[in-house]
Amino acid sequence: MATADKDVETTGLTGWIDRRFPLTATWKKHVSEYYAPKNFNFWYFFGSLALLVLVIQIVTGIFLVMNYKPDATLAFASVEYIMREVPWGWLIRYMHSTGASMFFVVVYLHMFRSLIYGSYRKPRELVWIFGCAIFLCLMAEAFFGYLLPWGQMSFWGAQVIVNLFSAIPFIGPDLSLWIRGDYVVSDVTLNRFFAFHVIAIPLVLIGLVVAHLVALHEVGSNNPDGIEIKAKKDANGVPLDGIPFHPYYSVHDFFGVCVFLLIFAAIIFFAPEMGGYFLEANNFVPANPLQTPPEIAPVWYFTAFYAMLRATTDPFKIVLMIVIALLGVLALLRARGKWRIALPVLALVVIVFMALTESKFWGVVVMGTAVVSLFFLPWLDRSPVKSIRYRPLFHKVLYAIFVIAFLVLGFLGTRPPSPAGTLIAQICALIYFAFFLGMPFWTPRGRFKTPPERVNYKQH
Repeated sequence: MATADKDVETTGLTGWIDRRFPLTATWKKHVSEYYAPKNFNFWYFFGSLALLVLVIQIVTGIFLVMNYKPDATLAFASVEYIMREVPWGWLIRYMHSTGASMFFVVVYLHMFRSLIYGSYRKPRELVWIFGCAIFLCLMAEAFFGYLLPWGQMSFWGAQVIVNLFSAIPFIGPDLSLWIRGDYVVSDVTLNRFFAFHVIAIPLVLIGLVVAHLVALHEVGSNNPDGIEIKAKKDANGVPLDGIPFHPYYSVHDFFGVCVFLLIFAAIIFFAPEMGGYFLEANNFVPANPLQTPPEIAPVWYFTAFYAMLRATTDPFKIVLMIVIALLGVLALLRARGKWRIALPVLALVVIVFMALTESKFWGVVVMGTAVVSLFFLPWLDRSPVKSIRYRPLFHKVLYAIFVIAFLVLGFLGTRPPSPAGTLIAQICALIYFAFFLGMPFWTPRGRFKTPPERVNYKQH
């Protein structure tokens, strides 16, 4: 029977392809015979949704490029032409602009699911690192694409962000000049950003997505219980708590896709600007290098990091120096071997360097460190269990405080600066970094529940 099945699989067009390309083997390995835990829940929709939005962005981007002109004198007019003259151009443009925001919505939720269920823990460290690299690429892709409409906020937002690089000691001015290609954001900058947005970053992004999926299917998916289903298999080597991705989770994800597309369509047709969060009013005005908008702020998905940047004032820099000094003292007391001297010396060097450089530079450092910290999460978390389900109550409270602090930072980044807002942003920034720096100390502590030997699953 096995031979007959094999003969059937290798005949016809499929067989002809299989003898030249591993089509059936790839389908089996990554879809029909890829066994995923049977207790996936709502939170596991967002990985497939991120892939869906990536496809939407690529397809709509291709159609937009057909009519877009990467020229400072024609860019804004070409966007207006797409919106008003190209058949269904308005729909394509709104799908792309809404897709950019929805991409970050599903990615943030996808990362949050990984955080609460410990999907970054061994053996999935590389899966998490690829995911964080995808997040960085998305930020770069969004930044480069933001200039292309050549509206007021696009122009001045790009000007402000590129100028941040000038705060880097010694190389800053030359670096910002090299990025712009001119002394101000100009036609040269637009062409550079267009090339990165349309060609360079998407190629890297697609490669990272493929690497992310291949690494995930090599080690297997995590689940809400944080149990490795590969540990218990039947006589045929099939995980006892696993089910084939297709057809079970392909149908499961199709339901999520339908719900997502309903929300996506509702936004496109009824609120594509989302009150100015998805598309700012100033971006419907042509870029004017001689007139600065009253308020310059990034799109909502950057605002949490922008709030950290803006909160790094001279007093806050002193607070950071005190924190680094305390970390140096802690290293002197707790570290062993060569690290006992090296870490305090490094802390002293950083403090001296901070004293000699301006706060603007350290705002850039804080903003960058906030993203880079995510890469080290697998080694910072030392909890004996993965899932938040089996962690102590105070762990859940700390996770909730971290999420609230991040959301508050995101909100403050959309508001004009104020003394009270700056103070709150500084407190939230400290909470954000304390969450990561304190992980080696608080994650192993507390009374943990014992995870079950098999996953918890209720048929529905």
